[in-house]
Amino acid sequence: MHPITAVFFDFGGVIADSPFANLLRYEQQHDLPTDFIRLTNAENPDDNAWACFERGEIDLDEFDRRFRAESRARGHEVAGRELIPLLQVEVRPAMLTLLDQLRSKGLRLACLTNNLPIGDGPGMSQDVDHASKVGEVLSRFELVLESCRAGIRKPEPAFFRLACEKMNVSPQQVVFLDDLGINLKPARAMGMTTIKVTSAEQAIEALADRI
Repeated sequence: MHPITAVFFDFGGVIADSPFANLLRYEQQHDLPTDFIRLTNAENPDDNAWACFERGEIDLDEFDRRFRAESRARGHEVAGRELIPLLQVEVRPAMLTLLDQLRSKGLRLACLTNNLPIGDGPGMSQDVDHASKVGEVLSRFELVLESCRAGIRKPEPAFFRLACEKMNVSPQQVVFLDDLGINLKPARAMGMTTIKVTSAEQAIEALADRI
């Protein structure tokens, strides 16, 4: 058995609220089918507009053009640039307390996030106050690995391998928390202990059972 020495966290949906609620409201306000945006992103998931933007391969204008085309092909044209402000979410206070507790126990922390080359950092902050709050959170991590800077993204196995290399740990020494099962699957296959997050309270309880 390998002792757990590091905890890897997703950002949106784990450390901060999930943007899915914002996207759902957008769909309701624009008379779109429920989960239209998520299902659009599920088509050609490795090379669609969202995936390319998360890897930093295209800019906002190109993302907007491609997402309009992809959503139009599914029956409703959506401007990709209108979705960007919806990705800015609030940090969960309980998770900040958890991070401080883990650090006090000597555990090493990393943030692994799929984000976009806009705003400021993993929080994709569009205003100074929010950027400051996100920066305070990120200061707790030894490593912040951003897809748009790394050129690879979750769930690509190379993303997780890079995180382990940078932290100098084996997958068996890591607990990884994410709110999406598709991201957890490759991490688990590598040997990480994984936790699917549904709320801050559930994440804290599940993690306590594993470290």
